[in-house]
Amino acid sequence: MKFRKIGILTSGGDAPGMNASIRAITREALENGIEVVGIMGGYKGLIDEDLTELDARKVSNIINLGGTILQTARCDEFKTPEGMAKAIETCRNNHIDAVVAIGGDGTFRGATDLTNHGIPTIGVTGTIDNDISATDYTVGYDTAMNTVLEMVDRLRDTSESHGRCMVTEVMGRDCGEIALLAGIASGAIGIAIPEIKFDADACVKKIKELHADGKRNFQVIVSEGVKTDDGRPFGEELAEKIAKESGVEARFNVLGHVVRGGVPTLRDRVAASRMGAEAVRLLIDGKSNLVVCEIESEIVPVDINYALILDRMYKNKLKDGDLNVFSAEEVEKMKKTCEQKRAYVKKLYDLAAELSR
Repeated sequence: MKFRKIGILTSGGDAPGMNASIRAITREALENGIEVVGIMGGYKGLIDEDLTELDARKVSNIINLGGTILQTARCDEFKTPEGMAKAIETCRNNHIDAVVAIGGDGTFRGATDLTNHGIPTIGVTGTIDNDISATDYTVGYDTAMNTVLEMVDRLRDTSESHGRCMVTEVMGRDCGEIALLAGIASGAIGIAIPEIKFDADACVKKIKELHADGKRNFQVIVSEGVKTDDGRPFGEELAEKIAKESGVEARFNVLGHVVRGGVPTLRDRVAASRMGAEAVRLLIDGKSNLVVCEIESEIVPVDINYALILDRMYKNKLKDGDLNVFSAEEVEKMKKTCEQKRAYVKKLYDLAAELSR
């Protein structure tokens, strides 16, 4: 399919590597004779007609930058008929024939809406949480994990000096992979994630025993998605429990939005470049309503609706009728994928427990 011009937007939370995707999309499009326009501030930029022309020079020094040069935001107006009408009008008035949307699950729902209104759209993952179940990897994840690891290593230095336990909350929403992998890499004594029930009493007992044996510092990593029954940060309550019951002084730390920033790693730059270029190729081939995924190191397009429902299935958030549009074979494939992901998380969690001494 021949396009005159495509638009690029970044939506939702920013992630290191988004700029590498923008660069790859722009250059792949230009290589194929397609003009490129950047849509500022996510879907809101379509509503407000906030656009900027992109060329090879404008994206020549952004591959190493964190954040997104196109800026990002969440936009409730886009979900309304009036907002969608404005977005479509912007596309028509500016001859935008197709869109590549970089972000997470909310971004992909918007991409489906655009496609359904006649603007072919492809999604590219960009979220630090690695919480898109259809893909093994999301752009930004590696940088975020390494940022967490660096911060926890620094906390280890001071906790060793003072003989403390550091309980550190990290980002991830309802996906615990940042906490899990950073916990393994930092040698954490305990890791609390939404996917697996955490035994606080066992953690305290282990800290108490190891402290009696001469160990001075302890690291516990908690995913932000783990909460107490009354909605408090679980890590805060856990730090209080450790201090009270183990005899080890404990501190609660929150690694907030610092985890989203920073120079993207090689892993994120390469993944972003591969996914961005593939998005353009898919549009040229007449494809739309797909999200570009990485599965077993291969770049693979997946139907966005399939990806969104698979995500709900994995997170036990299916609604009545969600599976009606899929064949029995597709539903079984979803179930198998969920089983494999849960087994992967459980295997890593068990490894972390075995090594936490």
